[in-house]
Amino acid sequence: MHQPAITGSGVFTPSEVITNDELVAAFNAHADRWNAENAEAIAAGEVEAKQHSSSEFIVAASGIERRYVLDKTGVLDPAVMHPWLPERPTEDPSVMAEMGVTACRAALEMGGVDGAEVDLILCAASNHERAYPAIAVEIQQLLGAGGFAFDMNVACSSATFGIQAAADMIRAGSARKALVVSPEICSAHLEWRDRDCHFIFGDVATAILIERDGDAQGPRFTIRSTRCATQFSNNIRNNNGFLRRTRKGHMEDRRDMQFMQNGRKVFKEVLPLVSQHIADHMAEEGVAASDLTRLWLHQANKTMNDYIGRKVLGRDPEPGEQPNILQDYANTSSAGSIIAFAQHSADMTNGQMGLICSFGAGYSVGSVIVERRG
Repeated sequence: MHQPAITGSGVFTPSEVITNDELVAAFNAHADRWNAENAEAIAAGEVEAKQHSSSEFIVAASGIERRYVLDKTGVLDPAVMHPWLPERPTEDPSVMAEMGVTACRAALEMGGVDGAEVDLILCAASNHERAYPAIAVEIQQLLGAGGFAFDMNVACSSATFGIQAAADMIRAGSARKALVVSPEICSAHLEWRDRDCHFIFGDVATAILIERDGDAQGPRFTIRSTRCATQFSNNIRNNNGFLRRTRKGHMEDRRDMQFMQNGRKVFKEVLPLVSQHIADHMAEEGVAASDLTRLWLHQANKTMNDYIGRKVLGRDPEPGEQPNILQDYANTSSAGSIIAFAQHSADMTNGQMGLICSFGAGYSVGSVIVERRG
């Protein structure tokens, strides 16, 4: 059995930013337009008028201040309200592969590893732009990697589930150097016309390089333990899929073909689930709250993270103990906790431990306990 270690991390951040004020202006213009078009039905009580959003509402509900996206022109057009991502010729790299490769190259550079040395690539993301061929295999080709590659989807927990899968393969010897890449184009499956969720998501890609501890060329984080769990729930759902055209009316513009959630139920049910999951994982590994230097949590909602941080540590986290990045990136699905790890781990010293955790639709929750070495 071989000890797996994280030796590199990388983040691709799109160049376009949407502030809350920009988003609110576009949404409110859309709401006014929609209310005018449906004035008779609203007056008759058949439908409800769309309420305006506000920057204050967004910050209070989520802690989000802005988000990065691949395209802002379509999102901010009240007549469109979704990103414009032009179709690419089949001989060109796909959007997910292109952004994923950028993150992978940053992780490889940090670890001092050449792409040709990698023998396992997992593309772990909440939505994939096509069914096949796998985005992971395309990334494998673009990096000149060997071995094998495949896609996986566990919604917002995809990255931590991917880390467990890659770490297990390295332990068993079926892989030596692995990349877990999470290209998240969340702007494409968000319903920007829904006031309750129009502010939630942003786009990004992250990559984690995992290899045998003995192969590490510098500082690394040994993966002490991983733990994953799932529990079925319809409270976070997206009904889009290839069976859509087989059902009458499903090719139309339908709300359920985009991101949907029952926010109150998610908040009520997920928080105790995640807190208990982490507590059980730490107890199994003999890790006390005082042993943890850092918590890199899923970046969905500041209130949720603050609650989990208090539950895990038994007190309010000190500044820097539980870093949040969602104020800048918004919710980036599976990539959020990895952004937090990539941006807030370099200052840790030999022997210090931290925990990466992600959670979301499924329900699913994954946690990874790591220890700084070197």
